[in-house]
Amino acid sequence: MRVLACLICLLAGPALAETRQEVGLELVLLADASGSIDDMELSFQRQGYASAITDPEVLKAIQDSLYGNVAVTYVEWATNTAVVVPWTVIDGEDSARAFADALSGPPRQAYGSNAIGGALLDAKRLIETNDIIAPRAVIDFSGDSIRNSSGPSIAAARAEVLAAGIVINALPILRAEDGRRAGANLEVEYAERIIGGPGAFMVTAEGRDSFARTVRRKLVLEISGRTPAPGTGRIAAR
Repeated sequence: MRVLACLICLLAGPALAETRQEVGLELVLLADASGSIDDMELSFQRQGYASAITDPEVLKAIQDSLYGNVAVTYVEWATNTAVVVPWTVIDGEDSARAFADALSGPPRQAYGSNAIGGALLDAKRLIETNDIIAPRAVIDFSGDSIRNSSGPSIAAARAEVLAAGIVINALPILRAEDGRRAGANLEVEYAERIIGGPGAFMVTAEGRDSFARTVRRKLVLEISGRTPAPGTGRIAAR
């Protein structure tokens, strides 16, 4: 469906093509900012993504990708969602650094409990209403819980996202110092209820020490369009 949309846009004529920038991937980084994430953890998450997006391995994956660029936005979710860094086309070290620097500035704007279904639909809307065209679109959902306290159900939202041809990957966050916040089945729940679409996968962040490294690995896979090899680390492919 995403490829068909690209072809329709190109066939519609030069005027429409000029208004939309072509990239290899549209990627929504959808990060947890619910009540279980305090301000220090929120800052730590942003720093982890900033470190990952500027890592030489990620930059090489971008440069080696289909168009040599990707479009990325960083969004935090809770009861509401908030765009921390708007859509940015990253095609090298300078644009990656600008995106990383922008992560440190904005104050917290997402508050409350979990509204996972609403967050997924908001991410879908951001993909569908931007001025970018790409053959692939991915929502990179991260969180430390599977609860859905308000808004659309996870199942209904997920089905709508997948029907639009958008892939959902996931990054469940565990805390080594006090265990799994959502219980022992957090990874199973994310694998069964969150991820979906062609080549969808999940990579688990075990704790603070491995967070940036895990994000980096996940970004490389998403940008290159590869699926993790079975049995490599805490990864569930679907």
